[in-house]
Amino acid sequence: GQQSREASKVEVPFSMVAPPPEQVWTGDSARELVVPIGRAGARELQSLRLGVGTSQHALVSGKTGSGKSTLLHALVTNLALHYSPDQVEFYLVDFKKGVEFKAYATGRLPHARVIAIESEREFGVSVLERLDLELRRRGELFRAHSVQDLAGFRRAVPDMPMPRTLLIVDEFQELFVADDRLAQDAALLLDRLVRQGRAFGIHVLLGSQTLAGAYSLARSTLGQMAVRIALECSEADAHLILSDENTAARLLNRPGEAIYNDQNGLLAGNHPFQVVWLSDPQRQEYLTTLRGLPLSANPANEPTIVFEGNVPADPRDNPDLVAAISHPERTTHLEPTIWLGSAVRIEPATNVMLRRQGGHNLAIVGQDEMMGAGMLAGAVVALAAQHGEAGAKFTVLDGARPESPALGMWPEVAAAIGDTVEVVPPRGAAHAVSALADEVARRGQSPEERYAAIYLVIYDLAQIRDLRQTEDDYGFSFAASGNGKTPGADKRFREILKEGPVVGVHVLLWCESYNSLTRSVDRMTMRDIEYRVSMQMSAADSTSLIDSPAATLLGEHRAILYRDDLGTQTKFRPYGRPTNEWLTWAAKHFDRSVPTNT
Repeated sequence: GQQSREASKVEVPFSMVAPPPEQVWTGDSARELVVPIGRAGARELQSLRLGVGTSQHALVSGKTGSGKSTLLHALVTNLALHYSPDQVEFYLVDFKKGVEFKAYATGRLPHARVIAIESEREFGVSVLERLDLELRRRGELFRAHSVQDLAGFRRAVPDMPMPRTLLIVDEFQELFVADDRLAQDAALLLDRLVRQGRAFGIHVLLGSQTLAGAYSLARSTLGQMAVRIALECSEADAHLILSDENTAARLLNRPGEAIYNDQNGLLAGNHPFQVVWLSDPQRQEYLTTLRGLPLSANPANEPTIVFEGNVPADPRDNPDLVAAISHPERTTHLEPTIWLGSAVRIEPATNVMLRRQGGHNLAIVGQDEMMGAGMLAGAVVALAAQHGEAGAKFTVLDGARPESPALGMWPEVAAAIGDTVEVVPPRGAAHAVSALADEVARRGQSPEERYAAIYLVIYDLAQIRDLRQTEDDYGFSFAASGNGKTPGADKRFREILKEGPVVGVHVLLWCESYNSLTRSVDRMTMRDIEYRVSMQMSAADSTSLIDSPAATLLGEHRAILYRDDLGTQTKFRPYGRPTNEWLTWAAKHFDRSVPTNT
């Protein structure tokens, strides 16, 4: 059992393969990448070699506990020690539940261009698309300088850094769990990378606990990956990782015990070895050392793109939002932007633009209160900043329940922004909505005039009982206006939704379910909410809200932005509740101070 496995554990220290301090970053990858990853026999080292002959791409397989993660960490860390960022760069994508590559994000590994933790399939495909663009860019450069390979390019253009690129995808089979458009795109892009990448210094390493699930990836693509590293695995996977005639991998029985084969799995190419052991504190030490080394003045070095699928998005990672808040003194934005969260692809943050036209309201629907709070609070702060000197007014109907994790958030947001934010409890909702509806009617008399923006923000619509449709409204909603009665707050709310955006009055709301939304917004009025965000919900509710059952498949920290005007859906990772640190930072730019929670 577990004890016998522990007893049979063999640990080869990482220091055996790491370069001495004076040789860090002295490697030259012009001809090939060579990095020791373990011990073969008593004294020999086993190295991974990529870039010469057919050894261009690698396939790694090993079941849980076999030492696959240790191998990947040893590989990345040792490559980063041997070669500078001008010699090798990494694209690290991890699909499994875990934080294998997070250390390289927090440790700011200078070689990393992209780091994805608990990646989405969409993000994985966008990484492949980015590398496909890099493949084309290098192709054009190589043709322009009449060179055939990376070494030739470096000789021809010594002043232009051209590192070897290594894409590492752990649990790559997740890209192919469904036979859909994403899987087809991934298969085509991966095939092109492994067939053409060799000429341009682009290499692919695919890792998996089992190869049995990669049914959408062509066997011809896997056949291009001549380097195979097998760790302890099942008999079925032993055939798949090496070859039908080579089942040596089924005899591996201890963590870190592996077979290196650079002959497409042929029996004659087997080289048994033991993967080196690299502890987390040790790896952290090496990363700290690397961070202290001087980087070349390469203008092409962009910030590392980090996708953390296991946590809410952080508004501080959005440069456009940071710029909007940092410079509120700039001119008024006539069409301000609301940023909702991070994209699940390599592209700018998911956002909507509020124009003065019908339908430009936002409804966020779903049970995750922190996501609802994060998106609405982030929107209010960003809007306040973008309206600058012209100012905008915010009326916040705060329906946070006593047990709500967002209780007390809106007074904090108001303190950060200033007097332009009025927080109204549920009992004052009817009066506030009626006053806003009167303002919309007044503005409607002279719609050509440019009025200051007003935003009605509703947090937890279900708790604002005055906005629920009355029985009259479910029947003939216009009957009440003709019989001398004053229209109810619910009807006036729907007037704001319909007539408000054209005269600069927009509604932003969150409610926990589609049922809660329909209590206050009838089917006709739903057309006046063109921007809709759906968290996970039932197929029926998803279809009613965003015209598709797609929201049923959403996981944690995910939502879909639906635009009713375009009929488009965009999956994204929403912002969480704003932290005190972020509000304090924003308050400085509004010249305010925020009382801290006690």
